[in-house]
Amino acid sequence: MTAGRFHFFFFSILILWALPTDAQRNKAQLQKEKQQNIDKIKETEKILKETAQEKKSSLGELAALTQRISQQELLILSVQSEIELMDMDIAENNEILRALQTDLSRLKAEYGAMVFAAQKTSGGISKLMFLFSASTFDQLAMRLKYMEQYGNARKAQAAAIKKVQEQLAEQVLIVEGKKDEKTTLLNEELSEKNNLDGLKQKQNIIIRSLTKEEKRLKIDLEETKKAVAKLDKVINDIIREEMERAAREAREAAAAAAKNKNNRNSKTKEPVKVVEDVVALSNSFEENKNKFPWPTSGFISQKFGRQNHPVLKGVIIDNHGINIQASQGEKVKSIFGGEVRAVAFIPTLGTTVIIMHGEYFTVYSGLKDVIVKKGQKVITNQEVGKLLVNSEGVSELRFEIHRNGAALDPKTWLKD
Repeated sequence: MTAGRFHFFFFSILILWALPTDAQRNKAQLQKEKQQNIDKIKETEKILKETAQEKKSSLGELAALTQRISQQELLILSVQSEIELMDMDIAENNEILRALQTDLSRLKAEYGAMVFAAQKTSGGISKLMFLFSASTFDQLAMRLKYMEQYGNARKAQAAAIKKVQEQLAEQVLIVEGKKDEKTTLLNEELSEKNNLDGLKQKQNIIIRSLTKEEKRLKIDLEETKKAVAKLDKVINDIIREEMERAAREAREAAAAAAKNKNNRNSKTKEPVKVVEDVVALSNSFEENKNKFPWPTSGFISQKFGRQNHPVLKGVIIDNHGINIQASQGEKVKSIFGGEVRAVAFIPTLGTTVIIMHGEYFTVYSGLKDVIVKKGQKVITNQEVGKLLVNSEGVSELRFEIHRNGAALDPKTWLKD
């Protein structure tokens, strides 16, 4: 390889190392997701520890443990993905290492050929004799220039060999470092898998314990159903009243618009404005779908819709919202600006706050220390109260979203 070819190869390698590769970006994204999952695990561990303080097993503890297992499985997948990327990274670095080794062999072979050719050409004659044996001055100058160029070429070749040797040594260290990093990840994967096994064993123990308490669970379930039925009535009554009010105002607005054609009375414009405000707020609410902040921290312990009871076989639960299990006494906040339309206490469920956002209503149940009142205007992320702690040491928010009497899945409205 000539000096020019070497420089092209050398700088190509430098450019490849300098550019951010897809693998590097993927690795950064994986590490970010992994850290986010670790943060969620810490939060769930805190909730799990609080529920585990009670002497008897509870559905809250089971929910927290199930969530913890799910997070552990995601963490293991993240580590496995990192190992796969590490394998690709090591393979790429080994390719560079082999390319450098091949290039070094070629450079050395070319340098040896240059030295051999120089010795063969000189035939043992000294440089001075070679120069002064020239028949003319021009021939002397040409031989002098040739010797200078040849000497520079040999020096460049020697410098090229030195640079590749340095890069080769650095690449060997990089590959060794990658292999050490992979070993660390493999040990981490093994450790996390052992943690997962331990969590699943605890889960089985709790399920067996709760299965033995089927009678108590059924009694608790019936009490909860009765409380939820009362909550549903409160929600439906509020929504019906607001729909009737909206319909009445719409009729008034239509009458005002008709009257306005014949009589320019400013008092007739108010119903029109009210209806316009409701429509504007409803549209704004819809535009924020998938973007709303969570009303509290924690995890979804019970999803929306019909689902099997976590322990009782053959028992179906129909949830009109989602349950978010959180740390004890966690703050609860409004997900959007609106007006508080009801603050009601429901036995078993605690205090419920209903906020109207145009045609939409958000419902926050399972509260204590409520700091808002009916008719009050609230803004996004404004605190409305704190979560109560039930007899099993569990703090859980029942969160619902309704529109025109229909319950919507809140998870599809909250940001990921």
